[in-house]
Amino acid sequence: MSLHPRRTGWHFQGATILWLTVVWVLLWGDVTWGNIVNGVLLGVLVTAGLRMTPVDFRGRVHVWPLLVLLGTFLVDLVRASFEVSMVALRPRYTPRGAVICVQLRSHSDLYLTLTAELVSLVPGSIIVEAHRLTGRLYVHTLDVETSGGIERARHHVLEQEARLLRALASDAELAEAGLSRSTRVPEAAR
Repeated sequence: MSLHPRRTGWHFQGATILWLTVVWVLLWGDVTWGNIVNGVLLGVLVTAGLRMTPVDFRGRVHVWPLLVLLGTFLVDLVRASFEVSMVALRPRYTPRGAVICVQLRSHSDLYLTLTAELVSLVPGSIIVEAHRLTGRLYVHTLDVETSGGIERARHHVLEQEARLLRALASDAELAEAGLSRSTRVPEAAR
């Protein structure tokens, strides 16, 4: 007997099969009928055989906040790459790293995972541990001095989560996290 009612039978998920087919065709680099059919068959095999846990997504994509998220991520990527290269090229400099705990606002596994991925993709920081039940991320920062201190590094992770929630979360999820769709800084916070 399964604990998950949605996982009891051969449940096929059309969107997942379509996505896996697209990935398969992109991996082969050639759009042919054989690659498309093989991608669909592989997608059906993966969704039926692996029985993945369903992802609870109640939000929708908000275009402008998504562009803000992607643009800020690219700026962070370039800035952090430059900072890490400067740390690596400084003679006789020993970076002062730290592992910091960040309590996320959202309680969703999806947003915890996406926030962790976005933080880990930026050079100089990596997720050491993620606690799903408590919603905490433990982030290793390469050089605390370069990143502006421990509190600034923690604040950066929370800003990343806020941009992600504004881009993908529903209004109810935003309210639960104590955020609004607006990216403007409130007068009291300045």
